Amino acid sequence: MSRRVSVHLLPELFEPEALQGGIAVVIDILRASTTIISALAAGASAVIPVEDVDEAQRVVQKFAPGSALLGGERGGMKIPGFDLGNSPEEYASDRVRDKTIVLTTTNGTKAILRTKLAHRVLIGAFANLGAVVAALQQGNAPIHLICAGSDGQVTREDVLFAGEVVRRLTGEFDFSDAARIAADVAANSSPETIHQALLESLGGANLSALKLNADIAFAAKVDRFDKVPELSIPDWRIVLPPS
Repeated sequence: MSRRVSVHLLPELFEPEALQGGIAVVIDILRASTTIISALAAGASAVIPVEDVDEAQRVVQKFAPGSALLGGERGGMKIPGFDLGNSPEEYASDRVRDKTIVLTTTNGTKAILRTKLAHRVLIGAFANLGAVVAALQQGNAPIHLICAGSDGQVTREDVLFAGEVVRRLTGEFDFSDAARIAADVAANSSPETIHQALLESLGGANLSALKLNADIAFAAKVDRFDKVPELSIPDWRIVLPPS
């Protein structure tokens, strides 16, 4: 029996109940998913995604002083009073190792919040593309690739990644029309062309206007990391799988 693969071009285009029993992959290439992957690879103990600034400030107060950091952005820029923004290279080992990151972003963390009824929730980006595909090849559950978009608009960078995943899956799969559209978007992509595609995307244009082109270059590099962060739904923490 073939497994259903659905691409959701925006979080608003599905009902949370549709994810029940399935594996969801949250995609916010520029930049939340790239940043979460980077933070955990740098040694952060967990990332807690929350919806808004007030909630983030409440959650961080539950931790012992110095054991948790506030991270996130609004309008692409670091939130006043927060420790970190949403640039993946900010989350270096000397800053985040053994820390819990309480994260809120304009689009990515909101997309994660829509997945709480899924059986499993993974975090995907070009930074761990190969590992995401390998993880999805296992098991029999339906797959949901969820593009975060930008302020309610579909973004090329997220759809491009979803299409790359669809193209790389091998075996018996039943692809939705949106999954086939995403695969068409990715049909002629390569590691060399991804950077240019991100520069020309809506998210890339937004970051370029903020002089954050280094984040685009970072997000465009394929397979920086070989692990897939997963949301532990019962305790609402994104962590790396055990080694």
